[in-house]
Amino acid sequence: MSTDSQLRLVWVYPDLLSTYGDRGNLLILAHRAGLRGLPVASVEVRSDQALPVDGDIYLLGGGEDGPQSLASQRLLADGGLHRAVDRGAVVFAVCAGYQLLGNSFYAKGTECRGLELLDLTSDRGPSRAVGELAGDIDSRLGLPRLTGFENHGGRTHLGPEVYPLARVTTGIGNDGQTEGAWRGKILGTYSHGPALARNPALADLLLRWATGSMLPPVDDAWPDALRKERLSAVAS
Repeated sequence: MSTDSQLRLVWVYPDLLSTYGDRGNLLILAHRAGLRGLPVASVEVRSDQALPVDGDIYLLGGGEDGPQSLASQRLLADGGLHRAVDRGAVVFAVCAGYQLLGNSFYAKGTECRGLELLDLTSDRGPSRAVGELAGDIDSRLGLPRLTGFENHGGRTHLGPEVYPLARVTTGIGNDGQTEGAWRGKILGTYSHGPALARNPALADLLLRWATGSMLPPVDDAWPDALRKERLSAVAS
């Protein structure tokens, strides 16, 4: 955590990457930290501002092609996210934000350079992936099944230096077989929902990575009810 003992959450470029309600991930992290008595400072950094390097968790959301490409260009020029990762920060990215963490992605038919923080590339798929998304999460993360909603036209191909977040049981995810990717403290997914509202254990994983400590349990009756309903819906 930051030297002032506050958990610093940084919402990256909400003016460009906030198309599908992914700001909810910021709210969920702040809420679940607060339930444990952890003081939280949430910062929303627009694309015309310098990205602070002292954050604990950086969040990137979904966006259209043009804003996605512009976000990548500005993050590369800024360099703040790379410096934050070098000092051990956590990064959680969704959809367009997930793609731009990779080596390259396509926007409006043009190949764009990514941030090269995850070993993956993204291109366009034969059809748009829209609907419920579910999968069995990598056992090394120790999390229950992933549930979410996807809405993207891309397909993502993982390199040897990254692990799939989950094996798809419903939906498309990366390519119909795997969904999302992670390495170290960087994790990306195509799951909206928002992802951390549907997957509170994933939110807690990010908090553990950021704080370096275990977290006391909280009452998850309502999130568990949501998860049960959504997972039952796709199973049927």
